[in-house]
Amino acid sequence: MFHPRRTLKALLLPLAAGLALTALPAQSARAAATLANAGFETDATGTATPAGWSTYSAAGQNSASFTEPGGHGGGYRLSHWSASAYKVETYQYLSGLANGPYTLTAWVRSGGGQKAAYLALKNCGSAEQRTDLPVSSSSWVRIVTSIKVTNSQCTISVNSDANAGNWINVDDLTFTPGSTGLSVKGADISSLAKSEAKGGVYRTASGSRGDAVAILRDAGMNYARLKVWVDPADGYNDKAHVLAMARRIKAAGMKLLVDFHYSDTWADPGKQTKPAAWTGHSYGQLKTDVYHHTYDVLNALKSQGTTADMVQVGNEINGGMLWSEGSTDNWPQLAGLLNSGYDAVKAVSSGTRVALHLANAGDDATVRWWFDNARTHGVAYDVIGLSYYGYWHGSPAAAQTTLDDVAARYAKPVYIAETAYPFRLDSDDFLVDQIDTTGELVAGYPASAAGQLAWMNTVANLVEAVPGGRGLGVFYWEATWTAVAGNGWDPADAASGNGWENQALFGYDDRALSSLAWFRHR
Repeated sequence: MFHPRRTLKALLLPLAAGLALTALPAQSARAAATLANAGFETDATGTATPAGWSTYSAAGQNSASFTEPGGHGGGYRLSHWSASAYKVETYQYLSGLANGPYTLTAWVRSGGGQKAAYLALKNCGSAEQRTDLPVSSSSWVRIVTSIKVTNSQCTISVNSDANAGNWINVDDLTFTPGSTGLSVKGADISSLAKSEAKGGVYRTASGSRGDAVAILRDAGMNYARLKVWVDPADGYNDKAHVLAMARRIKAAGMKLLVDFHYSDTWADPGKQTKPAAWTGHSYGQLKTDVYHHTYDVLNALKSQGTTADMVQVGNEINGGMLWSEGSTDNWPQLAGLLNSGYDAVKAVSSGTRVALHLANAGDDATVRWWFDNARTHGVAYDVIGLSYYGYWHGSPAAAQTTLDDVAARYAKPVYIAETAYPFRLDSDDFLVDQIDTTGELVAGYPASAAGQLAWMNTVANLVEAVPGGRGLGVFYWEATWTAVAGNGWDPADAASGNGWENQALFGYDDRALSSLAWFRHR
């Protein structure tokens, strides 16, 4: 655990006792068209009001804002910290700006625990924009926020409303023309059809019973993900059910991602079992199977007016698919199977984007190894999708490294194909949940609706910050998989139970959780 305060305790005591700082009003702050001292290199250690910046605290706690050694790109950084509870703002006023969109970028760290810790763009002529600081105590993370300037001015603001001992670090800010945002704010709702058939109920936050698709759409969701199995034992997540659900999704005005597992059951890094109907087929026949199955489902979708907008050829295919013929132990054959799927997608709709999806966004070396091999063997694709579960796949900083690296290395858009977080730790059925102890949580993110929302905003921020506008967005997994008897994890066993209901976006009372607010991310 990173402890930035150990070396500053002696320094801060005289600062607090000896500095009687009065906050400058916003209008008297520095007026210029570019950020001054954006890396905090101009100041001596302990400077409470860095050159070019102003500090404000209604309670006179200006000394909770200061510069200190240990910057991201240089020698110094801005920090907020105090031995007692504090509320402080460090800000810079810019004027003479050409009107239009602007983006604030900053490198940040936070130990977490604050009531609020965020960057803001305000007094710009349009609604204030905020981005919360992720909890990343040991590694720097880059975050962005955008705004439209309409009055030739803007205030860049760093804010903390914190408890005793809470801290943040901020460094290397930029404020430049241009905008960011996410085009994909989605969720996987593959469980929904079976849940409803088994009696599952979904309610608005106020308790009114409603259509889960409409509830999610009204919350801001704009993209739905549906998995498709070849011949599942329970008859769900097959072609017929995907077609029916696609009609609802498109009618709600959302886009559609179809996730081909090329299996009768779950496909993931630990298992890629061929469909029973394809058992014993030669490699050449498997290529034909992939093409025909992919084409059949997608053409049926197109024929009913619900063309897929994006398709995953395979699900979490770190080790390949259709084992053993399509294992990564035999890249030429895996490439042939993947390209067969790609060709089928494009034969139905040239505008449908093809994604390749791996697990573990925190493992840049493995992701790079995989896509280097895909490039070497001529695999065709349009988009890179990665699963990122913080309790399994490493820190936000590690995920950001991977996202940034692969987006630049392969010149492809990237998205988080799966992520989730628990809103509580107890189970709503007899099956032990996947994440059910505090020791399994990501530090700084409690098992609550607020913690779930904070996690989703963190992940969305990572994708939004991918350089070059290559961050597409995020899919939550699995929004509607609540604890409904008969809708368990095993399609061959109606009594198998659900180990994920504490990570759905609907609570144990069937009501939409406040964490749905993440869909309103820029």
